Amino acid sequence: MNDTRNPWKTLSTKTHYENPWIRIDEHQVINVADKPGIYGTVHFKNLALGIVPVDDEGNTYLVGQFRYPLGQYSWEIPEGGGALEIEPLVSAQRELKEETGITAMEWNLIQELHLSNSATDERALIYLATKLHFGDSAPEEDEALTVKKLPLKKAHEMVLNGEITDAISVVGLLRANVLLR
Repeated sequence: MNDTRNPWKTLSTKTHYENPWIRIDEHQVINVADKPGIYGTVHFKNLALGIVPVDDEGNTYLVGQFRYPLGQYSWEIPEGGGALEIEPLVSAQRELKEETGITAMEWNLIQELHLSNSATDERALIYLATKLHFGDSAPEEDEALTVKKLPLKKAHEMVLNGEITDAISVVGLLRANVLLR
C-alpha cells in the first residue's frame, strides 16, 4: 500500500489538439491492472496563479467575470497564467495590477495545488498580498472584469455558501482566512 512507484506503462502518445495554452494527448497504456487501455491528458503550458489581496482593514478584492466554459458569471480572486520561464511572483504581481490596479508591498506564497490531477498536469500557486496600494487596472482586451471590495470574512462565507466555486479562489480564500485569524 505504500508503494509510490509508477504502475502505469506508456506505450505511445498522440497529440490530438494544441494551442498556445494547452495540449491534449491520448496515451496508449498498460494500466494498473496490467491491461491495455487509453488515458487522455491535458497539458497546461503556463502556471496558474491566484492572489488574495488583503488591505489593512481586512478587506479583500474579488474579480467578477463571465466564464465561457461554465456559461455563467463567476466571482474569483485575481488570477491568471504565468509563463514557466518567468519567476511566478513576477507574473502574480502583473496579474494583480492588471486585473485590479492593486500593487502590494508584501507577498507570501500560501498554497501550491494541482487543479485536476486525474486529467491534467495544471499546477497553481496562490499568494497572499498585503500592504496594498491602489491605482488603475489594465485588463486584457478579452476580459470584462468587475472588481468588488468586501471583508475577507464575507468572501470566506461566500465560499462556504457555494457562491464562489473556482478552485483556486476557494483554496486561496480558505487558506488566507485561517492565516489571518
